[in-house]
Amino acid sequence: MTTPPPSGAPIRVLIADDQEMVRTGFRFFLDAQPDITVVAEAADGEEAVALARRERPDVCLLDIRMPRLDGLEATRLLAGPQVADPMRVVVVTTFDLDEYVYGALRGGACGFLLKDSGPALLAEAVRAAAAGDSLVSPSVTVRLLKHVTALRTTAAPARHAEPLTDRELDVVRLVALGRTNAEIAAELYVSLSTVKTHLSSVQSKLSARNRVEIAAWAWQHGHGRPAG
Repeated sequence: MTTPPPSGAPIRVLIADDQEMVRTGFRFFLDAQPDITVVAEAADGEEAVALARRERPDVCLLDIRMPRLDGLEATRLLAGPQVADPMRVVVVTTFDLDEYVYGALRGGACGFLLKDSGPALLAEAVRAAAAGDSLVSPSVTVRLLKHVTALRTTAAPARHAEPLTDRELDVVRLVALGRTNAEIAAELYVSLSTVKTHLSSVQSKLSARNRVEIAAWAWQHGHGRPAG
């Protein structure tokens, strides 16, 4: 996985969208953030993959419907299971369709954002991806995870060497509810480093590549609802 930017260094972003107006809008807003800089733009999927491999940005923002190579295939090439050093990809699209969301996240994306989510959430998604977290538009989060669960019921169950501890299950449940690491730490009254340790252990036990897959596992196994 691409190493997070050094402390104090701006988050380097690639934008890929076939509409110049969209690219310009994203660049204008993101470049205005003190901790984010746009280092490359692409108008199609092939160009996006080539630029991403050359520039190694911290975060790639990819549209889904692009000429020559669509965003889902570009995501798989940059962040998929077969990629030795996967990048952090956030898919940003107009199309709130289950198959797109599922395809993007299963292809390795660490976030899925609708273009009408607003600029603040766009910047938040970039920061979350750079920090190793995931952000999915709130309007699709719960539906998405239930959808992933339904599609995975026919697949082989996740194998792990040992069961999760009660505290690890607490963390998993909060990940499934869309909480960030900082929010999980506050809710469980533990340090941020403790949360990261639990997540690392969970990923190892579940063979999960990211917190999206952890959340999907949680919903599939009945741990995706609030406690109480």
